[in-house]
Amino acid sequence: MIGTTGLKSLQVDCIVGIYEHERQTPQTVIMDIDLDYDFAAAAGSDAIADAVDYDAVARGVTELVRSRAFQLIETMAEETAAMLLARLAQVRTVRLEIRKPAAVPAAACSFVRVERVRA
Repeated sequence: MIGTTGLKSLQVDCIVGIYEHERQTPQTVIMDIDLDYDFAAAAGSDAIADAVDYDAVARGVTELVRSRAFQLIETMAEETAAMLLARLAQVRTVRLEIRKPAAVPAAACSFVRVERVRA
């Protein structure tokens, strides 16, 4: 019973970017995180211990992004996807989009999107 859980529009204020002003002042990144896993155990037990705890996902992602002060959102995406696969043994696939609203004044946002599948 494969299903998807995750977070839409998780907002994290962090240092991200290559320009001096970006290295001085936190800015918001917005993340959509999709995690595919087998829901059978969680659906059968109705227990969080058998499910992906998306509150813990939000805390882990926020901690990583704030602590690393990435220059590129590409690196942020790769490290975030790798961290989620490492921490969540039941997850088979991570899909992640990171948007940076303040990157280009003439655009709503810049973004990167990755999909990583457990080997």
